[in-house]
Amino acid sequence: MINRRTLVLSAGLLATTGTALAQTSATDEIAKYRQMLADGNPAELWEMRGEELWKTKAGPNKVSLEQCDFGKGPGVLKGAYTELPRYFKDVNKVMDLEQRLVHCRITLQGLSPAEAVKTPFGAAGKKSDIEALVSYITAESRGMKMAVSTDHPLERRAYETGRQLFFYRGGSHDFACATCHSADGQRIRLQELPNILNPANAQAAYTTWPAYRVSQGEVRTMQHRLTDCFRQQRFPEPLYSSDALTAVTMFLAKNANGGVYAGPALKR
Repeated sequence: MINRRTLVLSAGLLATTGTALAQTSATDEIAKYRQMLADGNPAELWEMRGEELWKTKAGPNKVSLEQCDFGKGPGVLKGAYTELPRYFKDVNKVMDLEQRLVHCRITLQGLSPAEAVKTPFGAAGKKSDIEALVSYITAESRGMKMAVSTDHPLERRAYETGRQLFFYRGGSHDFACATCHSADGQRIRLQELPNILNPANAQAAYTTWPAYRVSQGEVRTMQHRLTDCFRQQRFPEPLYSSDALTAVTMFLAKNANGGVYAGPALKR
């Protein structure tokens, strides 16, 4: 005769198994959905527009961005993104892609700092030149392995600052980046939460940004992703192209070393 304790244990096991199967099934279906859309990623439209903006003479100086140096020489984009953030001697600081792009818009094209960061994130009826440029620039490194350096002292400092920010708890919910992204198997609803401390997870997560967000109808950059994470944690919104965002990006990018860059990708 089966006693009550056996029934309770069996029910618990079935519930756990059912939940695990449901999670696996949902994950598989999301992966299939992304694969179905992958051959027609709308991010290609942002890449095309970004290439046009890259080559167009603009700003008070009436010059293009084709001489912008992302670390591999003026105008060299192949492989540049896979080594960012990095130390730049001309400004004596570590910059990520978006910071460096803003710098070039100011120094090459003659835009004011306010003009250079205008509309960093697009919305309906309000296109972002920055998101288009980032899409084009990053796409030039597609298929190449991440190889971010921390050889320079300022690169090491940026990495350590980013690590501290990743684990820093605060806000009304006492959250940190690590609350959601430092353990395996976590999720919010159907969305898997990658463990950034796990190299394979870090590579898979970082190498697919920027990405076209189906739910938003826009390409979103890494700085947008981080800004939205801070918003969800109920933190004060960081300034666009700030050193704080670059530091967190350095932590994420370095942890993704060895991963093959596959962006701009497609996400829900």
